[in-house]
Amino acid sequence: MGSGIWNFLPIIYLVGSVTFIIGLKMLSHPATARKGNLIAAGGMTLAILGTIFLYRHNGERLHNYGWIFAGLLIGGVIGVLAARKVKMTAMPEMVSLFNGMGGACAALISVVEFNHMISVPPEGGIISTVIKAITDTGPASLSGRTLIILLGLIIGTVSFAGSMIAWGKLNGRIRDFAFRGQHIVNLLVLGVSVVAAAYLVAAIDNHVQPELSAGLELRLQADGIVRWLFYLVLLLSVVYGVLFVMPIGGADMPVVISLLNSFTGVAAACGGFLYNNPVMLTGGILVGSAGTILTILMCRAMNRSLKNVLIGSFGGAKTGVAKEQGQYKAISVPDAAVVLAYAQKVIIVPGYGLAVAQAQHACHELEKLLEDRGVSVQYAIHPVAGRMPGHMNVLLAEADVPYEKLQEMEQANEAFPSTDAVLVLGANDVVNPAAKNDPDSPIYGMPILEVEHAKMVIVNKRSMKPGYAGIENDLFFRPKTSMLFGDARQVLQQLITEIKQV
Repeated sequence: MGSGIWNFLPIIYLVGSVTFIIGLKMLSHPATARKGNLIAAGGMTLAILGTIFLYRHNGERLHNYGWIFAGLLIGGVIGVLAARKVKMTAMPEMVSLFNGMGGACAALISVVEFNHMISVPPEGGIISTVIKAITDTGPASLSGRTLIILLGLIIGTVSFAGSMIAWGKLNGRIRDFAFRGQHIVNLLVLGVSVVAAAYLVAAIDNHVQPELSAGLELRLQADGIVRWLFYLVLLLSVVYGVLFVMPIGGADMPVVISLLNSFTGVAAACGGFLYNNPVMLTGGILVGSAGTILTILMCRAMNRSLKNVLIGSFGGAKTGVAKEQGQYKAISVPDAAVVLAYAQKVIIVPGYGLAVAQAQHACHELEKLLEDRGVSVQYAIHPVAGRMPGHMNVLLAEADVPYEKLQEMEQANEAFPSTDAVLVLGANDVVNPAAKNDPDSPIYGMPILEVEHAKMVIVNKRSMKPGYAGIENDLFFRPKTSMLFGDARQVLQQLITEIKQV
């Protein structure tokens, strides 16, 4: 910010930063999440308008208002229409897409600022902005600024490229892909980009000659390798972002989305450093830290290490060994209705199939009907059920399911042995006992919902097709398991009708 900036703008930035913190806190509970989202959005709107109308640099306002408001209008319309039309099943793809746009924005800021920093005016004069930075705080400020630019470039580009691949994988346009030695290639690509960035910082620092009596001279324009290295770092970041997401599949995708979200936050924080913008810095730090914490929690839930996530060595690395299964046992809707109606304790396990069928409202109706008959009904939520972190929580919150009825995995596993019936609705990999019993399984070691310990398990699926991890589920062939085939919403509606007649 320039010295001519109005004193009221820092107050607006402070208010915006506070609304981000309050909004993030309120997002931690479904009852206040919507209000928290609106509060944070209001703070961002205030910060944007304050910047547009109150910012001053050397006494001058911002220019190009037409371009600024055109961008706000086009982006706002697209965002509103996309958010209103998106189906719950496509919400993970939208999260990946929007997150990728944030990463791209941060990367573009780095590109613009780097070109501005090393460019020479047509008349061959010295770069006034760079010279001012050097004379004010010494040459270290230039190397520090270059470092921040490169960090924003690498992290933002990886977030963008990775998010686009995740978006394609989630909507089925891109398949999992891996090759022998890919982990080593990933590390090499990342290592080369980091070394190139370090050399670039050193090269720029070495070209600053503060001792020249004729004045300061930045001779980067004579060294073409500097610009070439910058775009090499950009290219390598794109390659790494693609490579580390491509092999990931199965239930690991929510971990990737959470990690990429944290990357975008860190990249945005770098932009806040570049522009000395407190609200941009605060927002980036909050997103980055929250995404990192969530990633660590998701890794624990998946029994994965964060190091393996960073080098792309999880999800689909094992192919598993096909083994002969027994016969599954089917159950009719009337029989399933009798089991549920006369049970004392029922736990519902929602999965991606529930989202596909848009059956959350029918599920809540079934829950209320059973409770009217004196049946205790709870929901067991796996941390990575669905296609993004908190997917099932969002789905059930939309249907006004009380948050108190949602049990976390550890709590639910303690309750299963005393449960009369478990109704699994479209969940697959997160209830597969192979994660505990089969070392050759791709999901081996992943903590699961141990529904097999209940007295009876009713699994609703459209067919016997494997889940997202592409492996057969041992649970379906257990003696206490019965398969209830059909679309989740239709089956739930039929169960409601039958239970009313019991």
